[in-house]
Amino acid sequence: MSRFNLTQGVTEISGQVYELHMLIFYICCAIAFVVFGIMFYSIIKHRKSKGAVAAHFHESTKVEIIWTIIPVLILIGMAIPATTTLLAMEDTSQSDITIKVTGSQWKWHYDYLDEGVEFFSLLATDQKQIDGLEEKGAHYLLEVDNALVVPIGKKIRFLLTSDDVIHSWWVPDFAVKKDTIPGFINEAWTLVDKPGVYRGQCAELCGKAHGFMPIVVHAMEQDDYDAWLATKKVEIAQAQEEAAAALTSELGMDELMAQGESVYAARCAVCHQANGEGVTGAFPAIKGSAIATGDLDAHIDIIVNGRAGTAMQAFANQLTEQEIAAVITYQRNAWGNDTGDTIQASDINQFKESALSASAKEAE
Repeated sequence: MSRFNLTQGVTEISGQVYELHMLIFYICCAIAFVVFGIMFYSIIKHRKSKGAVAAHFHESTKVEIIWTIIPVLILIGMAIPATTTLLAMEDTSQSDITIKVTGSQWKWHYDYLDEGVEFFSLLATDQKQIDGLEEKGAHYLLEVDNALVVPIGKKIRFLLTSDDVIHSWWVPDFAVKKDTIPGFINEAWTLVDKPGVYRGQCAELCGKAHGFMPIVVHAMEQDDYDAWLATKKVEIAQAQEEAAAALTSELGMDELMAQGESVYAARCAVCHQANGEGVTGAFPAIKGSAIATGDLDAHIDIIVNGRAGTAMQAFANQLTEQEIAAVITYQRNAWGNDTGDTIQASDINQFKESALSASAKEAE
């Protein structure tokens, strides 16, 4: 029966929430037992067939006092433990690590504010499983490419916000569920007691791919966490070096198309579909579109800066110049677009620098 009940979780707070839940549940059961017991006893004992005659009375001060005092005492008995638990859930003081969590359509961004480490976490379930072409895995729609990693025994403070619409970061095992709201920062915290992999998902209806925003948290021993953090910093440094080197290199069409297809599948297909045909009335088609077959600068601009008022995000800070160049090349040469254009990382960098220069002149 435990699978039908609230999860007990793996943190002290989740345990308190579970105990509070069960306390209120038992109080409600006791109330129901008393109320329905009296009701059924009265129906059976004082039924008309036994010759019972209904009494007529009103304005009984004693009865009114009783049915006022008893509910008040019950509510006080429920409010005290509920308030204690809620205050504990909101106490983010004396945290050891602060992580900023940003929701966007449809992925999570994690920023370890004291470590200079940040990355995006995207759904890792294969599209073929989603399309029903392959058997679904054990963690279908609950697996990501980059999991959030935290050490056990340390208080983790989360700062939660959003880039676009309201999302909700929810990990049941931690008893953490907080809305991420554009232009606003919510706070939450957790302290995980034992190593493990804990899964959750967005719990606020946030658009077409709401069901494709999983959360995966790896809780590790401190030594393992320190090793992961060091490795992550090296990976970030290497990625920055590769991005810088890409600015002075040129890739052929085949290489750009291969990389672009991979980036498109991870970042674009969820809206514009794997075949580039989009979703009528929601997400425009790329196949045969004026953007993908027309002015190149306009195409670069919409990928780099996004489009205000739509779900089209700015990818300037999400993808490297090389990845942006590759995905634009792919979009301009896939599905029969066949423009023959090859875009290099240096082209994207030049576009960004020109935009910054123009902005600086406008500011003057």
